[in-house]
This record gives sequence, structure tokens and C-alpha cells, in this order.
Amino acid sequence: MAEIKIGNMMVGEGHPCYVVAEIGINHNGDVEIAKKLIDVAVASGCQAVKFQKRTIKVVYAAEELAYPRESPFGTTNGDLKYALEFGLEQYRQIDCHCRQKGIDWFASCWDEASVDFIDQFSVSCYKIASASLTDDNLLRHTRAKGHPILLSTGMSTLEQIDHAVEVLGKQDLVLLHTCSAYPAKYEELNLRVIPMLRERYGIPVGYSGHETGLSTSIVTIALGACVVERHITLDRAMWGSDQAASVEPQGFAHMVRDIRLVETALGDGVKRLGKREEPIMKKLRRVDTVGSKE
Repeated sequence: MAEIKIGNMMVGEGHPCYVVAEIGINHNGDVEIAKKLIDVAVASGCQAVKFQKRTIKVVYAAEELAYPRESPFGTTNGDLKYALEFGLEQYRQIDCHCRQKGIDWFASCWDEASVDFIDQFSVSCYKIASASLTDDNLLRHTRAKGHPILLSTGMSTLEQIDHAVEVLGKQDLVLLHTCSAYPAKYEELNLRVIPMLRERYGIPVGYSGHETGLSTSIVTIALGACVVERHITLDRAMWGSDQAASVEPQGFAHMVRDIRLVETALGDGVKRLGKREEPIMKKLRRVDTVGSKE
């Protein structure tokens, strides 16, 4: 199974899981909230935080931006979209804060201009969202930057994933299994797709979760996930469309802790007599017709 380097960390089979806290738009347009979320991610033991970047007029049609939508930022969908979009000054602050805290950051870019914008920062990788999996031009433009790529595979068929992998190439590519419902129901997660994708493509595979609980994200480690991404929030009661599918600070810390415990518990797959088992064996085993060998 292939491995790749993201930031200063090797990602793939035999390496610790690369845990990503998806800040996304949960900052509600406030860079100070974004910094607090970065701090929570660092305290939780995450390796990276992720944002979203869009050129609003490119990604959304004029009629969609004009559509009525009440929010704390105005009365149209456009008011909301523009309010949630960080610009150069905010990303400079984010970049500086992440460097000070020693955590990787990157973004899912929804258009070519956003890829170029993020490229001015030394991000650890790029994320391609599930919604963009079939956008060949965006895939090629992102690949041309020469960074590792995480590709989410929600709302996609195997044929579409095959094509995206062909366009991107397998070098420095991680596929993320996901269900794009927000929040996703447990019966929709289909986690057994993770080992199937690993076998089909022979590249590292991770998981991007949108469920409300933690146990299903943790168990993906046992299925071979080398990256786990979950949305992070200061409070699920905050305003915002992604808050309900996000994890609060205490929950995020517990998730990272349990991912590390599962990694330890999985071991190396070699059956052996444990040293702490030997005195128990001598005490409890009445007959040994074969003998015990490590």
C-alpha cells in the first residue's frame, strides 16, 4: 500500500492517522472564531485544520445569489455567501496562527481562482470536495500545483471515482470515503467501502465523517483509514448549516484519544505469546501437549 507525505508526516499503512479538523464555514465569517477553532484542534491532538475557499461569482449563479435567504448577514443567499468568505488578510492571520501553533492547514477550493489564491501559502496539501469530483478542469488545475491531494468521494459512483483517479493520477493522492448527507445517518455510512477502495486503487484511503456520533469515525481506523476528517465547532448550537454535523471541543479530544488507542490496540497482526500472559499460562494451563513458542 502506497504512502505519501503531508506536511511533516507520513500518511498511509503503518503510520499514525492524520486527523483533520474541518473548520469549513463554522467560523461564521469571524477570524477570531477561526483562531479559537485552530486552538481547539491543536489541543485535541489534530495534525491539520481545513477551510473552504470559493470565488463566489464563479461558483454561484447570479440568480442563486439573489435568492431570498434570511441569515444574520442579510436577506439573500449572496449576503450569506459573501459574509462567510475569508479574504487575503484573514488567511494571512490564519497562516500565521497555524505556524505559531505548529499545525498544518489547507483548504478545499471550489474553483481555479481559489486554488491559485491558496497557492500563495505553503499549505500541506489540497482538498477536493465531493461536489467537485467530476470537475476535470479543477482537478487538473489543482494537480498542477504539485501538492498532495485529498479527494472526497461522497455523492459519487465508482465510475466517477475511477475517472477522477485517472485524471489526477495516483501519485500523492488520498481518497476519502464519505456520505455527503449533513448530518449522515448511520445506515448511510457504508464504512466497508473503505477497504474496498484501498484494494481497488492501491492508494491510501481515509474517511470524512458527517455523522453526529464519534464511534463510527473511530472504527474506520480498524478498516484501514489513514486520514480522519470531522467538522469542528465551538458549540453545535451556534448558527450555521454545518454546526449540527460538527464535533465540539471535548468530543474532538475524545475522538483523537480513541483513534490513538485503537491504533495501539490493533498491533501488528502477528500472533505471539505475550510476556504478561506467561505467568498466567503457567498458573492456569493444566496440560500443554504442543508447547508454547513465540
